Amino acid sequence: MFKGSIVALVTPFKGNEIDEFALRKLVDWHISEGTDGIVPVGTTGESPTLNHDEHERVVEIVIDQSNKRVPIIAGTGSNSTAEAINLLKHAENAGADAALVVTPYYNKPTPEGLYAHYEALDSASSGIPIIIYNIPSRSVIDINVDLMGRLSHLQSIVGVKDATSDISRIKEHNELCEDGFIQLSGEDETIYEFMINGGQGCISVTANILPKVCSDMHKAFSNNDLEEAKRLNNILMPLHKSLFIETSPSPVKYILSKMDLIDYEIRLPLVKIRQETKSILDEIISNLEIRTTSSILNFSNI
Repeated sequence: MFKGSIVALVTPFKGNEIDEFALRKLVDWHISEGTDGIVPVGTTGESPTLNHDEHERVVEIVIDQSNKRVPIIAGTGSNSTAEAINLLKHAENAGADAALVVTPYYNKPTPEGLYAHYEALDSASSGIPIIIYNIPSRSVIDINVDLMGRLSHLQSIVGVKDATSDISRIKEHNELCEDGFIQLSGEDETIYEFMINGGQGCISVTANILPKVCSDMHKAFSNNDLEEAKRLNNILMPLHKSLFIETSPSPVKYILSKMDLIDYEIRLPLVKIRQETKSILDEIISNLEIRTTSSILNFSNI
């Protein structure tokens, strides 16, 4: 169920409020373009600056609009275990297909603290699958492969979104984790290597912009057409790199606004990108011939 091109969805704002119309439009657009799953209120969805009511509302809107057409993996992480449990229960009750739970940031728990955190979530859930989000670059701490192996034996833990860029972990996870443990990349730039080494998919920022190309690339992987997958990945690589010139999701929101899909609004402490970054992104938009709205995208060079 959790594989292929899964978008780490932005949260659109209008007047600093959630833009429900734009959010619903994005969900429909992604499904029509072949996206295999949607992650609302993750890092790309600006979860740190959504209040609890907003967080829950975004999850509810995405679940309602998707109407079971694709799996919804709701972001429910927090550095407070009690808060993470509350978000997890809400996502479960709202009908999410899984929860994405980031490692607790700022607190810097020990490995035993990390295990206790996920064990508490496992005990509190009624069975919703939990995907661990391991992103040391943002959360400081890392779940090493031995601990991941232990965590995989908890009933609700089904996989990991791995944003370490360490391709060697795929094989190590396969050796230490439960059979069927799902490995999803959290780094668009490394997706080709991640997939050919045994990964099942990617929770992608780039898929916000080119969902069909990302979907086609994963279909090529599933068909064992590595030449086509590599060709599409090479086309996507400039976008993979440019979306992180400044802190995400400001660059991706800029491009989406140029596509007339959302307003270019981002919440402090993140700010809009600099003019020099806009120039780089504008050139990429032109080179890829990224067009505008309603899935009208022309890729004459693809």
